[in-house]
Amino acid sequence: MSAPMPQPSPQTFIYTPPTEPWIDPVAVDDDIVVLNKPSGLLSVAGRDPALADCLQARVRERFPTATMVHRLDKDTSGIVVMARHKGALAHIGQQFEKRETEKRYIARVWGEVREEEGLIDLPLGVDWANKPRQRVDRETGRPAQTRYRVTGREGGITRLELVPLTGRTHQLRVHLLAIGHPILGDAFYAEGEVLAAADRLQLHAQMLGFRHPADGSMRGYSAPCPF
Repeated sequence: MSAPMPQPSPQTFIYTPPTEPWIDPVAVDDDIVVLNKPSGLLSVAGRDPALADCLQARVRERFPTATMVHRLDKDTSGIVVMARHKGALAHIGQQFEKRETEKRYIARVWGEVREEEGLIDLPLGVDWANKPRQRVDRETGRPAQTRYRVTGREGGITRLELVPLTGRTHQLRVHLLAIGHPILGDAFYAEGEVLAAADRLQLHAQMLGFRHPADGSMRGYSAPCPF
């Protein structure tokens, strides 16, 4: 694996969330709402009133009791599940806590990843001098593991399928940066050609599987990759 790349300073944050479609439901029943979140939209509102527009607020216009079970980064697109009542929230939330859910992401990264598949096992912690960025922290960081598999090569760019075995903040983004293959269009961890190579973060939560609160059966929900 390549040596870690230097981390750039975060770009100025200008919040201009997409509005079309307003929400994109994938599945709806009495217990849950599964959605395909677009890149650029916050999962939940920020403290600043300018950051009030978010997936949860939009969904609550139609489903007033819907509550986020988990979150995706603003710039990550893909599958998100919301619970419509407290029982569903507890049922699915516990699965996330116990790492019983199934997750699969797609990413396009800079450079040729040599191994066809592998495991990135690097502890992560807050980069206190550059919050909210995270960093590899071998002394006090929390364990973090990501499996990857090459699914395509595009002349200096590699398409990967990613399976996070843990759920640390910015885990996929920092792990790929650490092995020398930052995600294209990543305003936090990429710079120069890598940042300019895409007009959005090239990271998509393609599939999420969990036991449904209605009957405990394992179900998977997916959304096609938009890049």
